[in-house]
Amino acid sequence: MRGYRAIKYILFICCYVFWVASAVLVAVGIYAKIAKEKDVVDTLMLDPALLLIVVGAAMFLITFLGCFGALRNATCLLKTFLGILTGVLLLQIAAGVVGYLFTDMVMKRTESLMMKAIVRYREDQDLENAIDFIQKKFQCCGVEHYKDWSNNVYFGCLDTNPSLEACGVPFSCCIRLQNQTVLNTMCGYGMQQLEERTAGLNVFTIGCLEKVVWWAKNNLLLVAGLTAGLLLLEVCMICLAAAQISRIKKVQQLKNANAPRSRSERQDSYWFPAFTDFDDRDPGDE
Repeated sequence: MRGYRAIKYILFICCYVFWVASAVLVAVGIYAKIAKEKDVVDTLMLDPALLLIVVGAAMFLITFLGCFGALRNATCLLKTFLGILTGVLLLQIAAGVVGYLFTDMVMKRTESLMMKAIVRYREDQDLENAIDFIQKKFQCCGVEHYKDWSNNVYFGCLDTNPSLEACGVPFSCCIRLQNQTVLNTMCGYGMQQLEERTAGLNVFTIGCLEKVVWWAKNNLLLVAGLTAGLLLLEVCMICLAAAQISRIKKVQQLKNANAPRSRSERQDSYWFPAFTDFDDRDPGDE
């Protein structure tokens, strides 16, 4: 009895934590989507707000099934939760294997996606903030090179470009001095016209793709630990759901043996109260 309660409430607490977190993600995404202008970037991978909403909604649905199914001892919901979570786990493992086997293809796809983000810089405030954060955090500029910013309409280095930022780079590319208190947002103006050695005195010239890969390689234990922790948590939740389903089915079988049911009732139709005391001992053993 105690073992069943432990399984049930551990699964409920895990699902509840992720359920609340997913609700926060959806709320933040909806707020960001409403706050910015309409008809801006609406591509899933290039719109952080839309990405938060989609991921948060998927998490909300999956964890709701596990949370409510565990609390109400509903095998139909627990089976659905178990199946979806198992599928997600297999997809994550498959993605990792494909990424390892086809590293070059993944890198090219990532580079293309990052270049699209640069092209759409200034079109979406959330995307702009995300790019600025990455460039500041990893001390990089562009995808492979600081001159990648010439692909953006505002920073394009063309004689016909009327923008004041032509041939420049965003301020997030600039090297900030330790004693600098006032942010100079014009520090990147005209940097694409300079040679790399000269421009390197004022802005970061190494691309963000190289810096992110370098960071991942130098923090391999951290990345591996976080990935393994996430997969282990999913495996634990799968095992807990399977164990609870097994216990509920055992109780159902004992009830069937002692009190035959009508044909109209189905095996998965049990909706036990949230605090039902399960006793899976056979009465004949007493």
